[in-house]
Amino acid sequence: MLSIRDCLDYCDLTDDEIALFAEHEGIPDAAAAQVVCGMVQTPEGVLMLTNYMQDLVARATERGETDRAERAKSACARFMADHPLTH
Repeated sequence: MLSIRDCLDYCDLTDDEIALFAEHEGIPDAAAAQVVCGMVQTPEGVLMLTNYMQDLVARATERGETDRAERAKSACARFMADHPLTH
């Protein structure tokens, strides 16, 4: 049986990226890991995840949550570098 770590390593995702998706969707990290691993397999999924992360950056910035915004911005930048959108 695969662990969550195995899944994240296979999909080249970080704990922060999973945590951001979990926060955006209001679900546990374990469930988020399973969903995100499937989403990164398609360009549409990568686009959705990028949009979710950018949305969290914007929300944190609007609320003045500087630390959260910086963490989200860093995770989003890494995600976009590892999973570039192809148009």
